[in-house]
Amino acid sequence: MSSAPYSKQEQRGWCLYDAANSVFATSAIALFLGPYVGSLAKAAADSTGYVHPLGIPMLAEAFWGYLVGFSVFTQALFLPIVGALADFSRKKREWLAGTALLGSCAAASMFFLEGSNYLLAAALFIVGNGCFGASIVVYNSFLPEIAPPDERDSLSSKGWALGYGAGCFMLVAHLILLNQAANLGISQTMAVRIALFSTGVWWLLFTIPVFRALRNRGTPRHVPKGVSVISLAFGQLLYTLKHMRQYPNTIKFLIGYLLYNDAIQTVFLQAAVFGKFELGLDNSQLAITILISNLVGIAGALLFNKLAQRITPKGAIIVTLFIWMSLLVYAYAFVHNVTEFYIMGAAAGLVMGGSQALSRSIFAQLVPHGKEAEYFSIYEVGDKGTSWLGPPAFGLALQFTGSYRVAILSLIIFFLAGLGVLSQTDVKQGEWDVLKSA
Repeated sequence: MSSAPYSKQEQRGWCLYDAANSVFATSAIALFLGPYVGSLAKAAADSTGYVHPLGIPMLAEAFWGYLVGFSVFTQALFLPIVGALADFSRKKREWLAGTALLGSCAAASMFFLEGSNYLLAAALFIVGNGCFGASIVVYNSFLPEIAPPDERDSLSSKGWALGYGAGCFMLVAHLILLNQAANLGISQTMAVRIALFSTGVWWLLFTIPVFRALRNRGTPRHVPKGVSVISLAFGQLLYTLKHMRQYPNTIKFLIGYLLYNDAIQTVFLQAAVFGKFELGLDNSQLAITILISNLVGIAGALLFNKLAQRITPKGAIIVTLFIWMSLLVYAYAFVHNVTEFYIMGAAAGLVMGGSQALSRSIFAQLVPHGKEAEYFSIYEVGDKGTSWLGPPAFGLALQFTGSYRVAILSLIIFFLAGLGVLSQTDVKQGEWDVLKSA
């Protein structure tokens, strides 16, 4: 199929946003924030080890898991509205830039976190992570517009690989900063704060060429006099949710994805916490683990794209899910030192890029034309750095058993449930249903 109507320059610009936002995901969310927010909460804890945000008693070490769950719960409420507004206004480019600007400023403001101010950390994370998710809603919705169906798997995988490359680059910089903190005359805490600040700056700077490369499509829909755009967009969203049942395989895939990717994101979010508090690893060792994961992830995203060409994208995702479940068992029973943790990080990186890049491209095939941002706003509830069932489940398991190993093993139920739903999804029929409705 010819790709003549599509702009290679726009495709390259689109891929670059993976590099822009992935640094926030890999350095801030995956590496620094979990242990750092946990340390802030522990400094604010009472004599029993509990903090009391809004009067609710929480084990300080479990606060991060609950915070992530709450953050994604709020996203589940407003991301669909963002998607509807972006589709309705036909100004996706501006929505992408605006959400990236606000999110990057929240990330940079994390420089000011210190002492026991865990509530400020929570507020900045909620804003930053919310804008992170909102920007990716709009970003992902460009995929079916800028590439023909036969190029979407490849383009999505290239974006993920580029994101891993950017993550690796900044992780090396942050690792050097951590290791040279004493020589620079700064504390480890200050090094972490500088690293958090740099993720916001990187995110903002690399969004600029993305904004310049992408273009809006279509004309804004007419807004009747006296009616707000928000009310119309909300009404459109309700209409979309009501009529989504016309696409049963889209619904099945979305449910399966939200389940298995919730577990993936929880591993991604809690790995540094597991390494720090269960294994006693320091920040440099955690950074090396995530660096290994990202380096392997570049190859993994491209490798599973090749596998998808041989056994179908759905089949390749199923392979990754079995590997993920094996990894949870490995973490529970066999990870006791830094070398074993490095092995776990490498294996996770191998399958993370493949499972997520292929999921994104499959979903792009199952989305009706003109409703891309609305559908991807629901999809984004389970995309990079966001999970709403896994972290609270992890936190509850930790709070009731006191074991990080039991907590991480408990996530296997989400992989099994997601695998069960995915296996019942007929992707080809779903694509045909979308084509018939066009």
